Formats: sequence, C-alpha cells, structure tokens
Amino acid sequence: MNTLFLGNPLADWLIALVAAAVVAAGLDAVKAILLRRLSRLVAADPGNARAAGSFAAALSSTRLAVLVLVGLYAGASLLVLPERAQLVLSRIAIAAVLVQCAIWGDHAVRAWLAGTRARQAADPDRVTSSAAIAFLLRVALWAVVALMILDNLGVNITTLVASLGIGGIAIALAVQSILGDLFASLSIVLDKPFVVGDFIIVDTMLGTVERIGLKTTRVRSLGGEQIVFSNADLLKSRIQNLRRMEARRVVFRFDLTYDTPEPALRLLPGLIEEIVTAQPQVRFDRAHLASLAAPGYTFETVYYVDSADYRVFMDTQQEVYLRIVAMLEEQGVRLALPAHAVHLAKAPASVPLRQAA
Repeated sequence: MNTLFLGNPLADWLIALVAAAVVAAGLDAVKAILLRRLSRLVAADPGNARAAGSFAAALSSTRLAVLVLVGLYAGASLLVLPERAQLVLSRIAIAAVLVQCAIWGDHAVRAWLAGTRARQAADPDRVTSSAAIAFLLRVALWAVVALMILDNLGVNITTLVASLGIGGIAIALAVQSILGDLFASLSIVLDKPFVVGDFIIVDTMLGTVERIGLKTTRVRSLGGEQIVFSNADLLKSRIQNLRRMEARRVVFRFDLTYDTPEPALRLLPGLIEEIVTAQPQVRFDRAHLASLAAPGYTFETVYYVDSADYRVFMDTQQEVYLRIVAMLEEQGVRLALPAHAVHLAKAPASVPLRQAA
C-alpha cells in the first residue's frame, strides 16, 4: 500500500477511487430521488404537469458518463498530481458538465414542444411557430455551450465571436425580409392579434384567416379567392378583428312626410322602443326626432345587438324594419321619399329700354 505510483501511494489511489465511485453513485441517487418527487408532484397537482414534465425530461437525460467523470475529478482532487494533469482533468470535467447542461436544456425544450403539440393539435399554425421557436432556442443553447467549451479548453474565442458577429450581420442583411416575416410570425403567435378562424379587415381587404405561416398569412375572402399577406406587412397595417366583437352598435334613420301630425310624432319614439326591445339579444339605447331637414321629419334610432354573428345582426335588423313598416301603416303615417318640388311662376312682362335722350 505504500508503493508509490505517479507520486501517490496505492492506498491514496484506492481512497480516490472509492471517493469517485461514491460521488458518482450519490449523484445518480439524487437524480433518482428528484425524478420520483417530480412524478409525485405531477400526480398531486396536474396544473404543474407542464413545468414538472419538462424538468423530469431534462433530468432523465443525465448521462452516466458525465457522473463518472465528475466522480473521477472529485477523487483526483484527493491526490497529488502534476499541474498539467490537474488542468487536463479539470477541463475535461468542466466540458462534460457543460455538455450535460446543454443536453438538459435540449431535452427540456423538446418536452415543451411535445406538450405544445399535444395541446395545440387542432391549431397547426401554432405548432409550426412553436417548432420554430424551439429550433432557435436549441441552436442558441448549443452555440453558447460550444463557445464556453472552447473557452474552457484555452481557445481564444474573442476573434471567433467577432467573426461570427460580422458574418451574422452580413447574413441578416441578406435575408432581412425573411427574418422580418419570421419574427412577425412569432409576434402574431405570441401576441395573438388574430387566430385561425377569425374574420379580419386589413385596409380594404377582408376575409377569414385560414393559415398563419412562418412567412405569410393566408386569408379567404368573401368572394372565395385566397389573399396572401406578408407577416411583416400585416403587422404594420391596422387590423380589425370582427370575431372578437362583443356587441354591434346599430344606428339607422328614416324620414316621414311633413304632413304627419304632431301627436303621431310624439308617439313614434315610444313605439319604436317597444319594437326594438321585443327582439332577443338586443339592448335599446334611444330613439329621437333628429332632424327637420329635407325630405321630411328624420327619426334616428340606436340599439346594440349582443352578438358578433353577422347573421344574427341582419335577422334582427330585418325584423325591426318590418315591424316599423307595419307600425307606420297602423298609424297612417307615410315614409318621405327624396323628391324636389319645382314651382313655375309667370314671367314678368318685358319693359322697353329707355330711349336715349
């Protein structure tokens, strides 16, 4: 046991080996305990299943080789080794830990994406955008870890980072329109100004959203044709989302002839209110004699339809109009038509010009 091997007695080597095995086994036991607790947490509180599932997926990806390398590094710290050997062991252990961190993050992102696909199976556009986000996160994660490993191995990464920055700027300038549409797509998915199935109006174009892609959004117009919008241009426009309308404000006017008697004019607002309030999903606001301009007495009515369905709105408006026509007939009142009265007057007799003196 006192025999020296690489400057250390065999007894110290055995102790270091036992310490390495204990550290590796201890880390593996901690992993198993944490996985069991995460499983219990998911079973006890399904609301935390998403986060706990991601942590569990990441933790279960722990590599035994990494645990062994960490254990060997811990055991080697009990020995007296040359400075160069200690440096090599430390760099290998740190690189292994960094790779394991990247694997944890990669599996966590994959688990998040799988959960998103399961919940958003009916929304393929959301799944596609989520996949794009997951891909960007994984690329960024592995790039950062690779740079950290190179820095740990003694490589001067300053020049490399500068070169990557210049190259990245050149690539970004070359594909800036594509990147603009890509980030606009992510903005649409995260901020949700509209979703698939919404009826939107963009400037003078309107239709139902059919698909939200990484570069374009496709809308089916009322005429049947498909309108393709660039995502970046779409976000720069003012979008009216009619599907999220909670109520429609309806304003309409009609004119009565000027021979309508004053008592009938006084009765009309109350009669109109009765007609409007008799309709389902309607909130009456007001009805007034609003104007005395041509072609007759102008009545203005305002009410709200508590539905975003355009068909419900049109059915309600049609019923209100028909009942108003019937009510006017009962009252003996006629609607005024836009017309012009032309009065012809007799031309005056001509007067002779005064003779010049």
